[in-house]
Amino acid sequence: MATDTLKSKPGAQGGATGGLRRLLLDNGALTALIVLVIAMSALSGDFLTADNLLNVGVQAAVTAILAFGVTFVIVSAGIDLSVGSVAALSATVLAWSATEAGIPVVLAVLLAVATGIACGLVNGFLISYGKLPPFIATLAMLSVGRGLSLVISQGSPIAFPDSVSHLGDTLGGWLPVPVLVMIVMGLITAFVLGRTYIGRSMYAIGGNEEAARLSGLRVKRQKLAIYAFSGLFAAAAGIVLASRLSSAQPQAAQGYELDAIAAVVIGGASLAGGTGKASGTLIGALILAVLRNGLNLLSVSAFWQQVVIGVVIALAVLFDTLRRKAGATTPAAGTSGGGNRRKQALTYVIAAVVAVAVVGATSLLHNGSSAAKTQKIGLSLSTLNNPFFVQIRAGAEDEAKKLGVDLTVTDAQNDASQQANQLQNFTSGSLSAVVVNPVDSDAAGPAVRGANKAGIPVVAVDRGVNKADTAALVASDNVEGGALGAKALAEKLGGKGTIVILQGQAGTSASRERGAGFAEGLKDYPGIKVVAKQPADFDRTKGLDVMTNLLQAHPDVDGVFAENDEMALGAIKALGSKAGKSVQVVGFDGTPDGLKAVEAGTLYASVAQQPSELGRIAVRNALRAAEDKKTENMVKVPVKVVTKDNVAGFEG
Repeated sequence: MATDTLKSKPGAQGGATGGLRRLLLDNGALTALIVLVIAMSALSGDFLTADNLLNVGVQAAVTAILAFGVTFVIVSAGIDLSVGSVAALSATVLAWSATEAGIPVVLAVLLAVATGIACGLVNGFLISYGKLPPFIATLAMLSVGRGLSLVISQGSPIAFPDSVSHLGDTLGGWLPVPVLVMIVMGLITAFVLGRTYIGRSMYAIGGNEEAARLSGLRVKRQKLAIYAFSGLFAAAAGIVLASRLSSAQPQAAQGYELDAIAAVVIGGASLAGGTGKASGTLIGALILAVLRNGLNLLSVSAFWQQVVIGVVIALAVLFDTLRRKAGATTPAAGTSGGGNRRKQALTYVIAAVVAVAVVGATSLLHNGSSAAKTQKIGLSLSTLNNPFFVQIRAGAEDEAKKLGVDLTVTDAQNDASQQANQLQNFTSGSLSAVVVNPVDSDAAGPAVRGANKAGIPVVAVDRGVNKADTAALVASDNVEGGALGAKALAEKLGGKGTIVILQGQAGTSASRERGAGFAEGLKDYPGIKVVAKQPADFDRTKGLDVMTNLLQAHPDVDGVFAENDEMALGAIKALGSKAGKSVQVVGFDGTPDGLKAVEAGTLYASVAQQPSELGRIAVRNALRAAEDKKTENMVKVPVKVVTKDNVAGFEG
């Protein structure tokens, strides 16, 4: 697309073997992408379909747009860890401005873009004039951006304007708009790097900053522009991501900065600076998307997927080292002539022809193989980093085994966009039905509507899906559970006392509903005073830390309500000998560890939802829907307050 990353030394290798070796070395990312596509096509008959290939493009789009901005930074020997948070902040500013503040949508979009640029300029100022290392400056912006996103949204998703949400749709009913945006941003990146003064300056600064300064470049001003570009691209990525989800999620794009950096490095750029190009970055983003898509289709464990992707990133860096040891040299910025560009274009054409030929041949392996098929069901869980959802999976797997169903389980890691990708992959695969436990009810809507169009029945478990059709909702009532928790704690305290509340992850429907139910239930007990509320993200360690801090300000607290058992167990650890004696703690979920604490007397009660039963019933209903049998729209699994008196007879 623009400047060649590497150029062979003249005479370094001779003959056809040397030429092939040099071609592979200089185009390692492209070679890896071709091998991946061929392998996935051979292993999964669902991979090489038009719908699935478009899914890969859509899933690569946000990472690629972020990575294009990061390419500018890495080429200039910098780093930007803030792009994920800046993307979320920009999208939140747009949604809040257009809905809550009533600003016209066009101005709201401009304000969102300005927010991204402003964040980039702050990064550039801190690095250029404040002399902060790029790692520290952008790490600070990562925290500031995420915090401002949560402040503006009050921790809850904000509906995106319909006129902007069309960016997540398709043109002509088949061509995804995110893919078009990705291509446009890629062309802009290639133009800036290869055809502009600022692009040549990036290579010069990355190659040798002191030499660039002595040659007359205004390095400080150039860095301001470089990080402003990164912020601009982050804002664009945030708008595209929120458009796909039809809502601005304050916790969106967490960890995406690492994917963006990985895409740039896999694409051939060096973290030492001075090399990198737009086409390589695009290939790196496609490699990550193909990996995730293919591993989903092959039913590879969500945990192993992280291992595989980590190994690929490590191998990419090792390959870059080997490539440099093989004698490749870096050209001067902007020196790639017409001959080199024609050679690069020819390389891509040949690669495409070879890939199409081999993929076409491997696809024949899947034709005509119409053996008797087992019913296949996909289960997308919001997270597997929580015992409650692990129990849902266990119940679902147990029921699937009993019914002879092939069950594929994925972990969205509390990321609504990652879950949207997984649901799209399920839709592309040969699945009979899908079970989804939404990260967010609104954000899951567009992907579930895609399954609706494909004629695949969807069953929601634990949380509903908004603005989409589901064959059934299998859930317990979080609001009712919160109210029961309030009643249990208040009655144990005799109707008076001071309590603190440990809240779940901001923006999640479970935290909102449990908190709302608890607040409603507490209205019947005016003698109970809430002296503090703090989020601990459904995490035991954070529950311990937050409770320890709260005890410094409120040492005489009488009770604790935690919105899940993990936080409750952390609070118990912080309370020490007070737990179950002078301080009563109530949790939520009825996890095995929580029930053990109830039995031991340190946890007064847990509002148990019977998660294993949720998983079993969800799979049962999904199979019924797949077989066109009638299902109930709402299947309620009752919640139960478990105390020491009844814990012995309780089965989750």
